[in-house]
Amino acid sequence: MGIGLAYPHIEKAAGTPARLQRIPRVRVAQIAMDYIAHGWSPDEMCRQHTYLKPAEVHAAMGYYFDHQSEIDEEIRAELGEDEALAKRADRSPFLVRMRAKGLL
Repeated sequence: MGIGLAYPHIEKAAGTPARLQRIPRVRVAQIAMDYIAHGWSPDEMCRQHTYLKPAEVHAAMGYYFDHQSEIDEEIRAELGEDEALAKRADRSPFLVRMRAKGLL
C-alpha cells in the first residue's frame, strides 16, 4: 500500500488541469510559468498577483515539481495553441489590406 500525496489548495479532476481550489480560474501551470519565465519566488508571485496567498503558491509549486512532465506538457500545448492563433491572426482581412497598402 503506497502513500498518497495530498496538495492542500490544489484540485485536480481527471482529464482537467490542476487548479487552485479557492480561485479555479488559476491553473498550476500559470503559476509554474511565472517561475519558469521570470524566475519569481513564491513571495514575488504573491507581490505580483496580490490575490494569491503564499500557501496557495507554495502548494502549486510543490505540485509542479512533483508532476513536472505533466505541467510542462500542458504549457507546451498552450504555447502551440497561441502560435496557431497568431498565425491565423496574420491572415486577417484587415492585416492583408493594410499590408497591401504599405501601412504595415
